[in-house]
Amino acid sequence: MTPPAQPAEGQPTGEKPDGAHPLGLLPGRRGGLTAAEVAERVARGEVNDVPVRSSRSAGEIVRANVLTRFNAIIGVMFAIILVVGPLQDGLFGLVIVANTAIGIIQELRAKKTLDSLALIGEARPQVRRDGSVQQIAVGAIVLDDTVLLGIGDKVIVDGEVTEADGLEIDESLLTGEPDPVLKHPGDQVMSGSFVVAGAGAFTATKVGREAYAAQLAEEASRFTLVKSELRSGIDSILRFITWLLVPTAIGLIISQLAVEGRDWREAVRRMIAGIVPMVPEGLVLLTSVAFAIGVIRLGRKQCLVQELPAIEGLARVDTVCLDKTGTLTEGGMDVVDLRVIGTDEDRGAGDARSTPDDRGTLKETVVRALAVMAGADARPNPSMQAVIDAYGDGRGTGAGANGANGGDAGWRVIEAMPFSSARKWSGVQLLEPRGGEASWLLGAPDVLLPAGHPALTEVDELGAQGLRVLLLGRTPVPLDSPDPADGLRPLALVVLQQRLREDAADTLRYFESQQVEAKVISGDAAVSVGAVAAHLGLPGADRPVDARTLPAEPQALADTAEGTTVFGRVTPQQKRLLVGALQSRGRTVAMTGDGVNDVLALKDADIGVAMGSGSDATKAVAQIVLLNNSFAVLPSVVAEGRRVIGNIERVAGLFLVKTVYSVLLALLVIITHSPYPFLPRHSTVLSTLTIGVPAFFLALAPNNERARTGFVRRVLRLAIPGGVIAGTATFTAYALARANHATDLESDTSVATLTLFLVAIWVLAIVARPYNWWRLLLIGTMGGAFTLVLTVPWLSDFFQLSLSGTRDPWIGVGIAVTAGLVLEVVWRIMRRRIDD
Repeated sequence: MTPPAQPAEGQPTGEKPDGAHPLGLLPGRRGGLTAAEVAERVARGEVNDVPVRSSRSAGEIVRANVLTRFNAIIGVMFAIILVVGPLQDGLFGLVIVANTAIGIIQELRAKKTLDSLALIGEARPQVRRDGSVQQIAVGAIVLDDTVLLGIGDKVIVDGEVTEADGLEIDESLLTGEPDPVLKHPGDQVMSGSFVVAGAGAFTATKVGREAYAAQLAEEASRFTLVKSELRSGIDSILRFITWLLVPTAIGLIISQLAVEGRDWREAVRRMIAGIVPMVPEGLVLLTSVAFAIGVIRLGRKQCLVQELPAIEGLARVDTVCLDKTGTLTEGGMDVVDLRVIGTDEDRGAGDARSTPDDRGTLKETVVRALAVMAGADARPNPSMQAVIDAYGDGRGTGAGANGANGGDAGWRVIEAMPFSSARKWSGVQLLEPRGGEASWLLGAPDVLLPAGHPALTEVDELGAQGLRVLLLGRTPVPLDSPDPADGLRPLALVVLQQRLREDAADTLRYFESQQVEAKVISGDAAVSVGAVAAHLGLPGADRPVDARTLPAEPQALADTAEGTTVFGRVTPQQKRLLVGALQSRGRTVAMTGDGVNDVLALKDADIGVAMGSGSDATKAVAQIVLLNNSFAVLPSVVAEGRRVIGNIERVAGLFLVKTVYSVLLALLVIITHSPYPFLPRHSTVLSTLTIGVPAFFLALAPNNERARTGFVRRVLRLAIPGGVIAGTATFTAYALARANHATDLESDTSVATLTLFLVAIWVLAIVARPYNWWRLLLIGTMGGAFTLVLTVPWLSDFFQLSLSGTRDPWIGVGIAVTAGLVLEVVWRIMRRRIDD
């Protein structure tokens, strides 16, 4: 440990320039690079030019939407139609172009939203240049820059430590080593690590793509997807369809060439009409569009989604672990009481060289000590900031809120140990006014005092009111001893009041209504955490557990984690273990937090949610960042996820019903050596009116159904029987029409088109449930549009549809109604099996 920073020469005591780092510019320390030196390095390209990627590039978005296997299939079919004609049979190609354009536009809009939000939440490190502290963009750091560090800061580039004031770096995300590393001048720091205690500075030795974290990013780009059942399920379905499509298409080609041997152009058109509907071309598009629109909607609420499927992930969460400070409470707090628990004997007892100042009362001595301790803290946390606000910072800042003068020339800091979440206290070794030397510690009472100490009774009483309590004590034991708290004499209790978030109670009630279990995991005293949780109405808050009593055995830990709602005195490593224990029981866990002590748990959770005001390290590992620090945004994220999952499941059923009936029709045509029932133009109008347009509206509609696992199983259980029924009904009507007039292929095709439309619109009516006004209007509009196609002369001519007589059309209608009734029965049976 090194002595804490003292004010620079020529700078008024206790005052810092705007934006200055706690270390500032100290005597004998380098003034950093000059503007000319920075310009030289920029000219040489020695800049940290690695872009922060919050989204895919525009080129990647275009390629992902254009260069797909199904677009390739459709593109080849479209090119063939352009050769054999007529143009109306190539409408499916124009639909694909329009769909792809919509997908690109929506994803580019989402990218714009993500990138603008990422700039808001981007870390802005402080560097020392031209003799002053400056805050710059990450990409503006150059080689040999002096970068300043404080608690919660992420190490942006690799470097060598030049200054250290109790600087502790957590490298667990890089090395897996859980214990923080105490750094001294000359030690190396790696980008991707973060500060958990103290302050310091380092000289950048590797920037840009040379830095360690940038090399890792090259191997695994930041735009990687969290586990997504939706995407993986759709990919599995598409792979299966691809393998099914190839042999079916080959058989259909051979069959149609054999049947229409004298008119090869007609054979090619009908072959293409059979292949194109097999391709669920809009399914991937609508999935991407649904995610993109979700990002845009959440962006309007200042919610940065750093990985798109995190929206889906949070919707699947059944357990959310909350850090109390900064999540349920606001970041700031206030000193509401200072309770002296020592006696006046404490200020003058013992040898003169080991006693505090004996002038005035003990409370005055405590206030002076608190002010000096606050001034020695290079990067005060919210608790210490509250002390500064109340009593000053001991460097001539004048009276605090309680009127105590913090400055006292008789006190001098010899050594300082900053606060650490692991040890739960901070301390200073002071040379006192009468020449005595002692260590003063400020921290968790139940950590600094032995169990059963009388002062802990008062601490528990205050904690039960939801107040945060710190103990100030004095000991002759040096700070660098193995146990500085040994022989500690408690002198005072600093009572702090935390500010509850106004929206916290409503958000907790929302999670409870959605059967998502909330657990509070905090480093504060268990009694205090339980009181805050109880005030917010969290079930089980009356039985908080002190994490120091948690079992080490994994199974026992998992049992406790599942059965407990509130945990106190949790170390960062224990937060991580609790998340892992819940996951071991099949839970899907989200973790929210804002402090550096939450980083490990956020990294291991299925979904990490960070507050925008949180540390750089916290925001770097989270998938979702609430830039406006509003806990109330989380229900919106859950709602967006449920909308995406539920609606994509709906439209996936529509697309796959089409694929199944297309494959079945192709097989029946091959077996019976019949002409394929449709031309490409018929497939286009059927797909557009029963799937394409309705699916677009259904994919973007509100949906509050709880997300469930088993996406592929549920979709196929409904799509396969639906497709089989639709295909069978269509081919039956087509075969009966052909038996009546085998030479009038246009009439036969028209009957088959009518039958398939009626069955497909029935499928749409089932998928669109539960009904509301706009869904009924949607179904009615699609039916009306098809009626116009059949009855308006120029439309019926364009699509080559003509119903001859009344017998065959009415037979087709009867078959369609029968198929619809069978659909209803099968749908109910399958739905019951899925729900069971």
